[in-house]
Amino acid sequence: MTLQHHDHAHHDAVCDRCIFDTDVHHFDEDVVAGSHQRMVLVDLWADWCGPCHFLSPVLVKVVPEYGGKVVVAKVEVDEEDNMKIAGRYGAHGFPTVLMFVDGEMVDRFHGAKPEHFVREFIDKHLAGA
Repeated sequence: MTLQHHDHAHHDAVCDRCIFDTDVHHFDEDVVAGSHQRMVLVDLWADWCGPCHFLSPVLVKVVPEYGGKVVVAKVEVDEEDNMKIAGRYGAHGFPTVLMFVDGEMVDRFHGAKPEHFVREFIDKHLAGA
């Protein structure tokens, strides 16, 4: 599995591939197949979306705390055909975060959320793993 590294100055070096960009061409490999090894959160976002810019630093801070058990695949929906991913999973507003485990989308949330919400969202699924 090849992950495309997304360079964030704020993420923890312990998890240098915790957050990466993907697109419609690499989604099945990066996310669906990748979720068989570890939980994958898909951040469907757009540059024009104010709440997306609030959520992104929350994910950048929280996800590396899990030491590689969870990664974030960022999908900019306005690039190329990436909106097809949003359509495929019924995401109509942004940001939408999809959670993939064992090749399946198992949960989602919409909108800008605080750190404690994101931690609880991840923890409830890690506890069941």
